[in-house]
Amino acid sequence: MSNVLMRPAPMAALAVLTFLVVAHVPRVRAQAPQDPGAPVQYVASVKRNTTGGGQIRMMPGTISAVGVPIRLLIRQAYGPLQDFQLIGGPDWISSDRFDIEARLEGGAPSQPAMLGMLRQLLEERFTLKVHNESREVPIYALVLARGDGRLGSELKPSAPECVALMAAGGRGRGGPGPDGRGGPPPDGRGGPGPLGRLQGPGPLDGPAPCGSRGGGFGRFRAGGTTMAQFAAALSGQAQRVVIDKTSLTGLYDINLSYTPTPDQLPQGPPPPGVELPAIDPNGPSLFTAIQEQLGLKLESARGPVDVVVIDSIARPTEN
Repeated sequence: MSNVLMRPAPMAALAVLTFLVVAHVPRVRAQAPQDPGAPVQYVASVKRNTTGGGQIRMMPGTISAVGVPIRLLIRQAYGPLQDFQLIGGPDWISSDRFDIEARLEGGAPSQPAMLGMLRQLLEERFTLKVHNESREVPIYALVLARGDGRLGSELKPSAPECVALMAAGGRGRGGPGPDGRGGPPPDGRGGPGPLGRLQGPGPLDGPAPCGSRGGGFGRFRAGGTTMAQFAAALSGQAQRVVIDKTSLTGLYDINLSYTPTPDQLPQGPPPPGVELPAIDPNGPSLFTAIQEQLGLKLESARGPVDVVVIDSIARPTEN
């Protein structure tokens, strides 16, 4: 795991489209809190931060957070979750910042062990208790925009060579495998993914490599991706779960450019070594770009979404 910078962005409601989907909406599931297994042994320091920061460093066996709200750590520990999939809790879990140093003792520093350590820390030091439930909430359905089914210029079927490569379980240059790992982060802003893996926007020129997906900062590019994967990637930016209702099968190459709203942009300066691409302030919104460039659109709907509900949490005793 590499050093990364995590900055939470403020929540702001996007304009709700006036379309209505009357077709059956399948149940949408969030990743549920999982049993971390046997308790892990760790040592940790937790202190209130009043000087700023806003970064998390994930290294083998170690979690180091400086100026991070607990809400963000909960989303990572019990998901990763979109922000709208975490319900409840007092205001301070978003406003108060903490410095946390935690080190795993013994055992291999695997991802499950790191998540187990993070969950234990939240449960033991913040007395966090959560549960899962399903709630009927607004979602978006990704559908075809044109009656004749014609697609936009930036949405094209993948080349036969890419389809064959993905069918064989391979991966393209610099891209994720067919399981979709390594794609856009859970918050959809080109920031850190699960356990802090940085998912940048990737190169902006030329076609996207087969099997790759990158998003955030007003761009989404993919090579050899399904519409279901694209819909999932849109959820963070749309601040709602997005489901695929296009009926498009197979793999596609996507090149989407739009002007982000303030809540879709990372807060503060970018992580070291990450250069943000220029954003056209007069460019189209996410919704307009999807329709004009891809020949698709987002329609408002409602559907059951699995969420994680905070039952109780308390400020920790510092040490």
